Amino acid sequence: MGTIINDDFLLQSEHARRLYNDFAKDEPIIDYHCHLPPDQLGNDHRFENLTQIWLYGDHYKWRAMRTMGVDEKYITGGASDEEKFMWWAKTVPMTVRNPLFHWTHLELNRYFGIDEYLNESSAKKIYEMCNEKLATADFSARGIPKMMNVRVICTTDDPTDDLSYHQKLKADSYEVKVYPTFRPDNILRIDDRDFFLSYISKLSQASGIEISSVKNLIDALRKRVDYFESAGCKLSDHGLNYIDAVDFDDSVVCKALDKALNGNPVSIEEANQYKSYILNQLGKMYHEKGWTQQFHLGAIRNNNQRLLDTLGADVGVDSIGDFSHAVAMSKFFNRLDQENSLAKTIVYNLNPADNEIFATMMGNFQDGTVAGKMQFGSGWWFLDQKDGMEKQINALSNMGILSQFVGMLTDSRSFLSYPRHEYFRRTLCNLLGNDMTNGELPIDYDWIGSIVKNICYANAEKYFGFEI
Repeated sequence: MGTIINDDFLLQSEHARRLYNDFAKDEPIIDYHCHLPPDQLGNDHRFENLTQIWLYGDHYKWRAMRTMGVDEKYITGGASDEEKFMWWAKTVPMTVRNPLFHWTHLELNRYFGIDEYLNESSAKKIYEMCNEKLATADFSARGIPKMMNVRVICTTDDPTDDLSYHQKLKADSYEVKVYPTFRPDNILRIDDRDFFLSYISKLSQASGIEISSVKNLIDALRKRVDYFESAGCKLSDHGLNYIDAVDFDDSVVCKALDKALNGNPVSIEEANQYKSYILNQLGKMYHEKGWTQQFHLGAIRNNNQRLLDTLGADVGVDSIGDFSHAVAMSKFFNRLDQENSLAKTIVYNLNPADNEIFATMMGNFQDGTVAGKMQFGSGWWFLDQKDGMEKQINALSNMGILSQFVGMLTDSRSFLSYPRHEYFRRTLCNLLGNDMTNGELPIDYDWIGSIVKNICYANAEKYFGFEI
């Protein structure tokens, strides 16, 4: 008996199946936001075994294994790769109704042709079969995206990065276009004294500008924006609790930076004004470049101090936050819009209770210059599963224009995550197909199918303006 991953997976009607198979299935992938390591792409890294490509750095799986009572030794500790995989295999059967259950078997099938459930009994055979394929050239870091019909990959990069691996990929004429994304979160950490001073030093070195004033800082950031643009960058990204958008006074911002550069603490008010000012200045730079700015909002990160102290950040102890977003978002966008400096924008929400807030906020600042200029982004992190995707699509449909949506992304550190695009496309086609079945949409495949194709690929190609 095979797994649930068959031709009809997630497609509950004939209309859904036709929309997927005729209009979505074969569309290429633009993965415009991910966390794939540029060095692995640049060096065409080869993975020794399934654990390395599948479990290293995957905090989704780590959370599930801890919940099942697996000792940390077999998750992030010193156990062998094979031992870690075997403990993951024991965990998988217990993940039913968690998206990990679907993702696991979708990835095993699409990459390795395995139509068998992963469990303790099948683990050794599956591990050996996958390792055998991983030893072939098709499964290298550069081979996998080509296998999955990926046209564009946008990595996530700090302003101080030298982008040498992006340059190498371009020099090697790699068939998949790999572009950097400007992620300047660290420059906002003015209330973290030791880190901030160290980071200012790195930014000074990378930009060649000694940072001793706000003007120097803005000049340094602008120089790095120019450098990223020269490497093909067309997006920025910010991972924030919420957008800082308080009123700011230049003298207060200068005072805050002076204090920080001298190793002195800044007040909460000074820090908030500094962050709001920097985000405003960066927003203007993005607009000048024609970039798209992204905001990932609402996570509470690194909740477990014990694991933070022993393992570091980003190890699977993050959760959905309950921040207030509407007023600050409105103020931030309005300030830029009044100066005709509001860039194309995608905002991603982590708390499903806020979906309608985000969807309606985007509609306030559409200006007719670009179709779908302000985007309510796809479900991400805890919401990049069937229920989360459906809620995001429904909120966007009800409060905005779904047909202009730029679609899905992986937001992943794993080269095996590309089937998440398929997962999204099946979910999208199922919703529209059910509407057709229920008489809520016309049974017109050319019409509805063209919208599906656009959401899967064409909208993103046009919106971002990548050289493909």
